[in-house]
Amino acid sequence: MSKQLLNMDELLKDSDIKTLNIGDILEGTILSIKKNEVWIDLGAHGIGVVMRRELGHGQELQEGANISVSVLDPDMEDGQALLSMKRVAKDKGWDEVQRLFEAQETIDLTPYDANRGGLLIELEGIRGFLPVSQLAPGHYPRVTGADKDEILQKLNALTREVLKVRVLDVSRKDNKLIVSEKEAMKDVIQSKFAEMKVGDAAKGVITGVIDFGAFVNIDGIEGLIHISEISWDRVDNPKNFLKIGQEVEAKIIAIEKDRLSLSLKQMSQDPWLEQVKDFNKGQLVKGKVTRITPFGAFVQLSPSVEALVHVSEMSDDESIDPEQLFQLNEIKDFKVLDVDTENRKIALSLKDTGASVKTAKKSEKSEDSKPAKKTADKSKE
Repeated sequence: MSKQLLNMDELLKDSDIKTLNIGDILEGTILSIKKNEVWIDLGAHGIGVVMRRELGHGQELQEGANISVSVLDPDMEDGQALLSMKRVAKDKGWDEVQRLFEAQETIDLTPYDANRGGLLIELEGIRGFLPVSQLAPGHYPRVTGADKDEILQKLNALTREVLKVRVLDVSRKDNKLIVSEKEAMKDVIQSKFAEMKVGDAAKGVITGVIDFGAFVNIDGIEGLIHISEISWDRVDNPKNFLKIGQEVEAKIIAIEKDRLSLSLKQMSQDPWLEQVKDFNKGQLVKGKVTRITPFGAFVQLSPSVEALVHVSEMSDDESIDPEQLFQLNEIKDFKVLDVDTENRKIALSLKDTGASVKTAKKSEKSEDSKPAKKTADKSKE
């Protein structure tokens, strides 16, 4: 019996068949694909199985296809070998990812998950990360008040999209892989920038509305409409004028690095220039108080024309407090002191209208004296 065993050992030794060891890389053919496992024909080494967790993300499998696998357990209880596609792909993947990094190639991938910091990706069997800061302008999650839940919601929507990226940083030693959509789009964006110039009109879609303005996606390029460039009328809240998803046409007023500065209001004639013609120096006008500040009050004279009453033009009393003298939305008579069309300024005066602040003070004093009179009357009684 021992001789027969020895002869069998010698036979195996002399053959080309080698004993399987953990970590061996083998070539095999897919026999069948099931819900939780894939069966592999290893030829002379028999049959092996790859469990779902060892398949790797995003691999397309077909029966009959040739694949590489890594041995996790050469001889399980039922005689088959336990294999991994993910590990062998990872070993080869690092070399390919390094090549992609050095060549700065653009590749397509679909993120498999998201967190508040960015998107989780897998490339050539290597898991990596696409930070929010490296998203292209069209995909950057613009939200009001940096709401983390809303940011995550927008990022989760990108896990169903194919993104073009470049490898930004790779380190096998540190098990690090960072990719960037912004870098992949850089050349395309720069070529589009070269075709644009200040003064051009551009069509785009509103991607975010914040306190200081709105962001616009113009064919993959990010633009900003500052609150001061939304409308010729006074804008207190951009959300009252613009909505996410709204299509707009704006004028390019500046090109800075990788962003456009845009203006909506400059797409139409400035109504101020027409309406200001109705006001002349020395004219008495009626206006509505819209803002009150320590240095004066702003007064609306027409839908597009606003003027300033400086505190020095309210009364001869230098200690006058604008908040005591005016009320918001109050309509008063004013005198036009100056019209500066070049700087879009109109100066008004309250004290030169003949409406005496002193009279108001006098009436206040007379009201204050009434209780004293009553007291005096009582003393007589």
